[in-house]
Amino acid sequence: MSSAEAGQPGGGPHAWLVTGEDATLVSEAVAELISKAVGSADRSLVVEDYSGDEVDLRAVADACMTPPFLSDRRVVVVRDAGRFPPEQFQALLAYLGHPLPTSRLIVAAGGGQLPTKFVNAFKQSPAAAIVGTDVAAREAHGWMLERLARAPVKLDREASALLEAHLGEDLSRIGALLGVLEAAYGGGARIGPEELGPYLGQAGSVPPWDLTDAIDRGDTESALALLHRLSDAGGRHPLVVLSILHRHFGNVLRVQSPEVVSEADAAQALGIAKGRSTFPAKKALDASRRLGPAGAGDAITALAEAELAVKGKLSWEPLWVLEVLVARLCRLSRAARAGSRSQSRPKSAGARGRR
Repeated sequence: MSSAEAGQPGGGPHAWLVTGEDATLVSEAVAELISKAVGSADRSLVVEDYSGDEVDLRAVADACMTPPFLSDRRVVVVRDAGRFPPEQFQALLAYLGHPLPTSRLIVAAGGGQLPTKFVNAFKQSPAAAIVGTDVAAREAHGWMLERLARAPVKLDREASALLEAHLGEDLSRIGALLGVLEAAYGGGARIGPEELGPYLGQAGSVPPWDLTDAIDRGDTESALALLHRLSDAGGRHPLVVLSILHRHFGNVLRVQSPEVVSEADAAQALGIAKGRSTFPAKKALDASRRLGPAGAGDAITALAEAELAVKGKLSWEPLWVLEVLVARLCRLSRAARAGSRSQSRPKSAGARGRR
């Protein structure tokens, strides 16, 4: 959305619905929309922000239908719209059908479920738009690059890679971190890894498959570091981590059948619907071939023992149990890889001659 679309009466959408699970990203998107909608006008004269507990959506609709005073536009903001009862949305639905050219409405999701009819109104109205803030894992890299491109400071390639690896899934931290860097080094400063390092703070959470990929590689050091990121920054309960590992090695066991010989067979065995990515099936099949039935069985046994330990069989801290489990699973993967290499190594000419 250009500033002309948001800031000038009559141009582009007249209303925006900001959606997303992360309250910080929703708030940042709302702040950006407000800034563009206000433009060069006096914010105190233009913006009406409805965020208190006593708000009524009918009052919000009335504000949208009121011509501006001492300005050429009115920007009406309502936050945590999911907290309102469904019947109050009728007033805003009526307004969306006939928006005032001089008003701009910004609705932030949150606080509960929005009525489907209200969301659909933003999808169907040519004068409205939905701004989604949720970032899928496959989109995170592009999202990060786009966000850094318009940052107040400029991170070089190494610093950008360091930041992306460090934040992991915690994308909502980037806005505050960039603000700190601007305060520390000044707007437009060039930031390298050395300048970035002191401000990184705790490593962010990571996707669960980062942990299982490290285990499949047999990389104990990386796997333990990722386990701590899932447990600490990710806030995942030990039983949730166990569930992640159970699902991964359960899939490995499910494709052990001699009848599963291709990625498509593995996808069918795992119940992956047609049209969905079969990459998880490929990963499970590769791990299954490396571990073999015995290795997969040992992994399931280790998981079962760890679950009993976490539930009280041992008087260990649950995180200690997970650390031992991850180390055991990594050792199984390394042993399987070593066995695969030794089986694929060609015999020497002397050995062939003696046979």
